[in-house]
Amino acid sequence: MAIMMPAADQAVLDRRAEIVAALRAIVPGEGVIDSAAEMQVYESDGLTAYRQPPMVVVLPDTTEQVSQVLKYCFEQGIKVVPRGSGTSLSGGALPLVDGVLLGLGKFKRIREIDFDNRVVVTEPGVTNLAISQAVAHAGFYYAPDPSSQIACSIGGNVAENSGGVHCLKYGMTTNNVLGCEIVLMSGEILRIGGKAAENSGYDLMGIITGSEGLLGVITEITVRILQKPETARALMVGFAEVEAAGECVARIIGAGIIPGGMEMMDKPAIHAAEAFVHAGYPLDVEALLIIELDGPVIEVDELITRVEAIAKGCGSVTLQISTSEAERNLFWAGRKAAFPAVGRISPDYLCMDGTIPRGALPKALARIRDLSEKYQLGVANVFHAGDGNLHPLILYDANKPGEIERAEAFGADILRACVEFGGVLTGEHGVGIEKRDLMPEMFTEIDLNQQQRLKCAFDAQGLLNPGKVFPTLHRCAELGRMHVHGGKLAFPDIPRF
Repeated sequence: MAIMMPAADQAVLDRRAEIVAALRAIVPGEGVIDSAAEMQVYESDGLTAYRQPPMVVVLPDTTEQVSQVLKYCFEQGIKVVPRGSGTSLSGGALPLVDGVLLGLGKFKRIREIDFDNRVVVTEPGVTNLAISQAVAHAGFYYAPDPSSQIACSIGGNVAENSGGVHCLKYGMTTNNVLGCEIVLMSGEILRIGGKAAENSGYDLMGIITGSEGLLGVITEITVRILQKPETARALMVGFAEVEAAGECVARIIGAGIIPGGMEMMDKPAIHAAEAFVHAGYPLDVEALLIIELDGPVIEVDELITRVEAIAKGCGSVTLQISTSEAERNLFWAGRKAAFPAVGRISPDYLCMDGTIPRGALPKALARIRDLSEKYQLGVANVFHAGDGNLHPLILYDANKPGEIERAEAFGADILRACVEFGGVLTGEHGVGIEKRDLMPEMFTEIDLNQQQRLKCAFDAQGLLNPGKVFPTLHRCAELGRMHVHGGKLAFPDIPRF
């Protein structure tokens, strides 16, 4: 599918050979890729419906090299798209035809493990799961756990503010990152935050986390690690109606119980996951909840009793409690494999990402069913039920004319419904290009202009990842202009400098 992106700069394209030579001088050896065949693997991220080969790929492996590459591109007016592992599902790493794709896959070293301060200092190319594996011997782990944690990089997690099944209790990436080293488009290297839990001044980490590569390139990250709970057990609860499962979620949270994780799958997702993983999921239910409770043994036993009573009160038709660590992991294996499992039942699918208030879950599911009939496309639903993060998987066949367009329209209507129900356009996948043109559904022009002013403070020339997030990208100078209507300034009594 074609999507509107910034117009290519022909003057830059005419200098391609010169640019490639300059980048080779900065990153020697195999650090620059410029052949069409070798660059093909970089033409999209996890949102494969959109593809665009880059002008050139550069793979630095030191912060100094990143700084020099960005400084060169800044001085030459060349666009840059940062990329981690490429697992993004919003098109955030889609290359530009006249841009340098800056891959951070070589930044795969853990620089420091500090158990005393309960932090790990890591490079951005380290996978999410590798952090937990590096500290597991001492009984620690890194809490955010996206389904793609075996492959997704921690740098990409910071860029998208990723979540995972355990974010309900332990927070998103933004709640678990303490500091970072970031390189600005000008080449300047900054250090923000650190090992301390609190830092004075503005919350710059809050700005950087979730900024989708628009503000700078992250070359080091300090993350918080947690001690593994004494015990963790999971309940697998089936319901004859999806609405009953949604009611169970609301009652559990309403009772003051915060599970380590609480996930929901509907019937199509259950069947796909069971065929793929053989986790023992019941196949005669319309919805399945997986609820994990962790902490001291005596507390977990009490919470299991309370959750079991709530589930039965909501009409559960099946209920199974894990009796071993292996069984608990098996319960989760199906949920974690839901996305690839659905790939077995449909040639293609779009994975949507919107968030709603928990109480709106029944309405959202009903709307998705109606839209499925409207667009004549199947859908499998997977939710981070505890925090209202929806992941409808819209099933389509790209080889059938018109199906990708219907799938996109279906997805856009789901996201509009999320906003209508009091939610937001994204929970953890970011905006990228997928939701870019829907931003006005949630934000006014004033809101969007203010967000762009923040980008201008970091990247005044708009060279970092342009074409993403903002539906209309204004030049920074345009945003600084004052609007005069009828020859009169707005609010004339306010002092101006």
